[in-house]
Amino acid sequence: MRLQTIIVGALGLLVAACSSLPPDPAATAPRPAAGAAASDKGHNVVLYALSLIDTDYRFGGKHPSAGLDCSGMVSYIYRRAAGLNVAGSAADIARRGRPIARTHLRPGDLVFFNTRNAPFSHVGIYIGDDRFVHAPSTNGRVRIDQLVAPYYAQRFESARSYFD
Repeated sequence: MRLQTIIVGALGLLVAACSSLPPDPAATAPRPAAGAAASDKGHNVVLYALSLIDTDYRFGGKHPSAGLDCSGMVSYIYRRAAGLNVAGSAADIARRGRPIARTHLRPGDLVFFNTRNAPFSHVGIYIGDDRFVHAPSTNGRVRIDQLVAPYYAQRFESARSYFD
């Protein structure tokens, strides 16, 4: 519970601090549009995702107590935090979402990757500042990574939104 409080507090400071910073001219990847604020549901999704940091990974996992995989994490969070039924594999979730440009990502939107030589084989929740929360099998825990990290930048496929 204390970790959740620290993460939520840190996110609040990060969002407040980053909202007034100019874009980094050295960044090569597309950046979210200035002022792209999260919807209420998107904000709730991000906070819920952050509360699950360090949850164990488990292939096919759909509940934090047993472990989560990437699509199970998204499904669980969207149902609990936004009241949306988003279920199935990462590819299923991608098919039902509304495609958006990477430059229009808002917190709570979904980012998809080709990590297994298969389209839409991994999904994460965008939290802002080119970062996303996901449940990777590597290192076996829910964590935050950067879209511009070489591994994810090379495998990024698409972004989807389930919010207005």
